[in-house]
Amino acid sequence: MDKLRALQCVMSAAMEKSFSGAARALDVSVPAVAKMVTALEKNLGVALFERTTRGLTLTASGEDYVRACAPALALLDEADEQARASTARLKGTLVVGVQHTIARGCLTAALPRFHARHPDIGLDVRDFRHATEDDMNGLDVILVLGWPNMPNFVQRPISAGRFIVAASPAYWAAKGTPKRPTDLERHECLPIRAIDGTVMSLWTFTRGAEQESVMATGWLTTTNAHRDMVIDLAVAGHGVVRLLDWANLPELASGSLVRALSDWESPEAPPVNLIYRPGVRRMARARAFMEFVIELFQELDQIRGGRVSGSERPPWLRRRYERSSASMARS
Repeated sequence: MDKLRALQCVMSAAMEKSFSGAARALDVSVPAVAKMVTALEKNLGVALFERTTRGLTLTASGEDYVRACAPALALLDEADEQARASTARLKGTLVVGVQHTIARGCLTAALPRFHARHPDIGLDVRDFRHATEDDMNGLDVILVLGWPNMPNFVQRPISAGRFIVAASPAYWAAKGTPKRPTDLERHECLPIRAIDGTVMSLWTFTRGAEQESVMATGWLTTTNAHRDMVIDLAVAGHGVVRLLDWANLPELASGSLVRALSDWESPEAPPVNLIYRPGVRRMARARAFMEFVIELFQELDQIRGGRVSGSERPPWLRRRYERSSASMARS
């Protein structure tokens, strides 16, 4: 029995909670992983995993064994990655979970540049909505908006943003451009639900010592998954939308959407977070991707005129589906 390979199979299976996830991470077949784990269990005389239809769970003996072996394997993995990085191009597949807003807003256009830099790294990009530990299964790195609470993972805010209010030139010409945030009460606003289901209908603005909040309502509310619908309708002249300032640069640059209230700030825009398990940074291809994403948002910060200060989690964000941010702020 190849003891080192068996240990790697056990560690990957424990992290992924399945033999299939471990096989993907190690680039081997599922039967090969199962055979290695079974052989090691036989050699040790203990069961390391409980096997159920829902996946794998470490036994008490398995937890003790994994905890004892982890430091040595981590050092070996790091030495291997450093050696490979110094002698060969980075290669392998990286599974990246990305929220749609981030993918459409800036990442998609930049990915060919990453591929040109690292042609042997394959990216498996998957949709990602909620930042929970269970949803991290099978993902190496995630990019997510908001204020996630994942204490067992490395969580790095890499960019903040501003909310801006925009509509088409035809809409502003027909309805009038608002001079103050409260003027939006007379407009057809198109609010979006946050990923927790809360309708983000309370739009708050500041200008120096001034602060104004407005209940943004209109004929349409969409989920975050259908954010593109709101953008397309706003471009077509059917209402006012609130955008992240880095998420719709083509529409703003082309003039198909025109910003209003540019002398006001909207302080509740969610930050962009890079989240990963502590051990993922030992993967050279993961480090390369994370460094690329950080560089990308630094470039966007420069386009916007400098880094924006991050905002705190809004008080209305309490995971109560079907309620609006305005009603929750009052509750």
